[in-house]
Amino acid sequence: MTDHVQEQEMEIEALEAILMDELEEIHPSESGLNTSNRCFQITLSPQQDDETDEYSTTPVQLGLIFSHTEKYPDEVPLLNVKSIRGIHTSDLKILKEKLEQEALENLGMSMIYTLVSSAKDWLSEIFAQDADDDDDEEETAEKDEVIVPHGEPVTVDTFLAWRERFEAELALQRAKLMPESALATTKEKKLSGRQWFESGRASSVKGAVPIEDGSDEEDEDFDFDDEEDFEDDEDDMLEHYLAEKSDSSAHSSARAT
Repeated sequence: MTDHVQEQEMEIEALEAILMDELEEIHPSESGLNTSNRCFQITLSPQQDDETDEYSTTPVQLGLIFSHTEKYPDEVPLLNVKSIRGIHTSDLKILKEKLEQEALENLGMSMIYTLVSSAKDWLSEIFAQDADDDDDEEETAEKDEVIVPHGEPVTVDTFLAWRERFEAELALQRAKLMPESALATTKEKKLSGRQWFESGRASSVKGAVPIEDGSDEEDEDFDFDDEEDFEDDEDDMLEHYLAEKSDSSAHSSARAT
């Protein structure tokens, strides 16, 4: 047994101990190499972060194939690379040239594990770059989906102007729904106390006391609930106004996009 053969066998044993299932012997016809010697394939994946699930499937995977020549390591080994998953042919060509150059720089020593480490680093760099590009695209897509609100800001003047329109529209709607008899009754209810007594309707009320002309008492119509009702109406109208502005802003944003 020559020194070259012994050194080659020792290297294979060391690689089997380090790489274990990642290293397998394949038939020369499957290697893509012009040789009848023993051929081996090493399956490589990008370096995984601590947060990456060890059982998850990596999007890229590389096969590094090598065979010892007669005078290896004083000669470079026969090398080939193939894509097991997700690697372009152009990238494989670049990697093969890189490994062949490193092999020339390591003549005279066992170099397969050095080439394996270099290939794994290269694969991790390519994979990390692609992952960063995907993240940038996702961030850009998320920014595009952000809806910027548009619309007129709410001020006292804009609210008062809107309230006047709202009250007018509300009164018009009520008038359309009310029959003419109800509208006439409403008008009659607006008579002051003096006008109501002078109309003669007070005489039909039992125990009514007529008001003499020249009385010093002033006619006043008191409705203690009017002020509270007005405040409630204002609150309701403000809520309605804000909801209407919000809907208007949403429609404006949808049209803008």
